[in-house]
Amino acid sequence: MTSPVSPSAPAPLREYYRVLVAGPEAFGDGRGLRALLSDHLDFTGSLAGHIPDATDGFIGGVAGFISTVRGIDVVREVHDAQASAVLYDAELPGGTVRFAEFFTFRDGLVDTLDLHYDGPDYLAKGGR
Repeated sequence: MTSPVSPSAPAPLREYYRVLVAGPEAFGDGRGLRALLSDHLDFTGSLAGHIPDATDGFIGGVAGFISTVRGIDVVREVHDAQASAVLYDAELPGGTVRFAEFFTFRDGLVDTLDLHYDGPDYLAKGGR
């Protein structure tokens, strides 16, 4: 499966989104995703709040997302040498939820991730 972001996206981001759409079997234990993240990922999410040093917990959260997402349609993306922003619609069992993700990179890895979405809507549409 190919990545839904453009070829102009940084390599770790292209692989990150390829992992998101490849499905639960391809995700496995999350090693492919883990290889894209800094050891001390700083994560902020609508349901989880701010979690410094979130790498392992984040992988578990992504496993839940991957188990329910049916597809991702990228609406807009912006990239520079140190950061990216991606706006996309995720198709879940109960309908579409819009997500905005803001990334920074360090040493070729995702170092910070701010994820914005309507948490109650995500849960109501089958997200986990």
